[in-house]
Amino acid sequence: MAKRNQQFQTIRTEGAILPPDILRRIASLEVDGATPDAYHLPPSSKPHEAIAQSWARLKSFWKAFQQARESLPESDETGTSVTNDRWLLPLFKELDFGRLVTGKAPEIDERVYPIERFYNHTPIHLIGCKLPLDRRTKGARGAATASPHSMVQEFLNRSEEHLWAFLCNGLQLRILRDNISLSRQAFVEFDLEAMMEGEVYADFALLWMLCHQSRVESDRAVDCWLEKWSKLARDEGTRVLNDLRVGVAKSIEALGRGFIGHPRNDQLREKLRTGSLSKDDYYRQLLRMVYRLLFLFVAEDRELLHSPDSSAEACDLYDTHYSTRRLRELAHKIRGSKHADLWHSLSLVFDALSRNEGRPELGLGGLGSFLWRSSSTADLLGPGQRASKPEEDEGSDPALITNDDLLQAVRALAYVEQDKVLRIVDYRNLGSEELGSVYESLLELHPVINAEAKAFELSTAAGNERKTTGSYYTPDSLVQCLLDSALDPVVKDRLKGKKGKEAEQAILDMKVCDPACGSGHFLIAAAHRMARHLARVRTGETEPSPDDYQHALRDIIGRCMFGVDINPMAVELCKVSLWMEAIEPGKPLSFLDHHIQCGNSLLGTAPALLAKGIPDDAFKPIEGDVKEQVNALKKDNKRERKDYEQGQGYLFSPPLKLGNLPATLSRINIASDDSVEDVAAKQEMYEKLVKGADYLNARLLADTWCAAFVWKKDDSDLGMLCPTERSFRSIEYNPHSINVHVKAEVQRLSRQYQFFHWHLAFPDVFRLPEKGSAAENEQTGWEGGFDA
Repeated sequence: MAKRNQQFQTIRTEGAILPPDILRRIASLEVDGATPDAYHLPPSSKPHEAIAQSWARLKSFWKAFQQARESLPESDETGTSVTNDRWLLPLFKELDFGRLVTGKAPEIDERVYPIERFYNHTPIHLIGCKLPLDRRTKGARGAATASPHSMVQEFLNRSEEHLWAFLCNGLQLRILRDNISLSRQAFVEFDLEAMMEGEVYADFALLWMLCHQSRVESDRAVDCWLEKWSKLARDEGTRVLNDLRVGVAKSIEALGRGFIGHPRNDQLREKLRTGSLSKDDYYRQLLRMVYRLLFLFVAEDRELLHSPDSSAEACDLYDTHYSTRRLRELAHKIRGSKHADLWHSLSLVFDALSRNEGRPELGLGGLGSFLWRSSSTADLLGPGQRASKPEEDEGSDPALITNDDLLQAVRALAYVEQDKVLRIVDYRNLGSEELGSVYESLLELHPVINAEAKAFELSTAAGNERKTTGSYYTPDSLVQCLLDSALDPVVKDRLKGKKGKEAEQAILDMKVCDPACGSGHFLIAAAHRMARHLARVRTGETEPSPDDYQHALRDIIGRCMFGVDINPMAVELCKVSLWMEAIEPGKPLSFLDHHIQCGNSLLGTAPALLAKGIPDDAFKPIEGDVKEQVNALKKDNKRERKDYEQGQGYLFSPPLKLGNLPATLSRINIASDDSVEDVAAKQEMYEKLVKGADYLNARLLADTWCAAFVWKKDDSDLGMLCPTERSFRSIEYNPHSINVHVKAEVQRLSRQYQFFHWHLAFPDVFRLPEKGSAAENEQTGWEGGFDA
């Protein structure tokens, strides 16, 4: 697919060292350091005059290089001499580096890095046109032990004196920066072959401005212009993030007003008026709509949405008529009409991504997951969408929104206003860990709706969801510190003495959990660190290629990440954030329901506690209890437990019955999810599991144990039915013996307090010991656990 989401035809950026918006400002001379004097040009001249002269001279050098390249003998396996002499040395001379000469290769801790050319603090690694930048080539100097990119990046990361580098094989030129603190690759790449063959002068002008000798000329690497521009990008990114939080809220409000206000949406207004659709459910559906837009922004800008085998025609059709890139461009140019054709097109895309088969004619494969399922926005289905069940479409009119309201929503997400200039948000390089802070800021807001007046707005309340659920954003500095101390030593220990497949399996067998995961900031950061280790093990490269890294990241997120949160919307946010990171072209979204779960991670029980029965501490008065009733229940419980012990109940009590729950979850964990059918099979297995008798009975027993602590112990009939040891043991032996009123109250309390039992939520992680064996953890009664 053509890279039409960026201004430049032959330039791409990875990471955020110099994102597209900064490149556009550099090309337009809208930054400091773009004056003639800064480029060592005469005051009366202009940079573009010097660029035009260099362009004219280099075109002849390129032509000569191409002729020599075509004549290279097969015995010349690298093409290094021809590439350097005919093309790269003249190119760097035009960039004012003079005649680059070779020198001694640098060495760090007895590791020699075969980089032979330097300009002050800047390595310039030039290799032959037959050598790829991202793969090592046996026997080729500068590419033999590691890929050229990996080798140069490792050198920058380990050297304290060198910050920026140039890497080129004559066909692609990359600008690299020390990125030891970053989770993914970061560079700017120029496709020299496409640039010169297509005579893309505008892109060459930017190459000249970025790669000119003056950009890396300074006594200290941190003072060069490239570093100053990169710092500007980081500062602007922080400002964009803060402004984007406001934009997301504005987008939700535009959608909320737009759907309520459209004259054709009588059914929606009636549902809101009668309460059959609550304002909170409406708000959640709007949130999911925004998540879908953000997901598409990220997937399109990172060029991850289309399958590699999609036809160019299908991708171009999508890009021209259906993409969110088109919507973002329209949002910048026009206000929008009262028609609904843009929503019709967008709802077709939503429908395509929800289908198992996708829409091959648009180059779209099905993504699966609750995010794209039509039932997740059941009351806002557009004219291009189908309901999950055909019968739900009967008598239901599609929801509509005008182009004006839809473009308002897109504009609020896609652009921020800074210094009275509308700047596009760089979703290609805006990490999900950063988006997490945007998402979590929404937890402070609640919807205010007047269906009759067709009004919708978001308001901050004193008892907002963020405060009442303890949802707070974890700063990245703290996350990185936690990973340094809690994850890295564990990974190092797991890999000790292992290589190849054994090392790969050791990483994939690791399990990392955040018991208050929020939007997934910690899990994403941990996944990136582990993915880098996994990609290194698989490829042997210190800095694996983006494709290898992305594949490893998807595997890590699908198999190794676990999370729990008390807020159901936070659980959805976490999954969306992980999916944004894990998306791989041509593959659906990983199944995460068994790994990211909703519940109170501090309120639950364990096998050892269940074996001991209901403790007397469950019968301490709390607000609303009647003291006499509490004392009577406590007395009964103590007597019943004593009778049970004397009857050797503990000795002969049946083990907790989980059936095939742990084994099935283990199979789900390692099963393939390369197709929508695979993901659907995982979901079916999981739903069958948690609806099965073994799981439901074990859950009922654990919930009953917890319910005894919070049961309202008063003089009412229900109060006197509070579970004690005898009724608890009766349920243990025969779950069907439970009183129907007791069962209903246990289930109600479980929903209210969100009891969370780790051995039931993750039975493949917290394993029960074999019958007759002692548990590794005597206090809990289980074996295993999370690695970090």
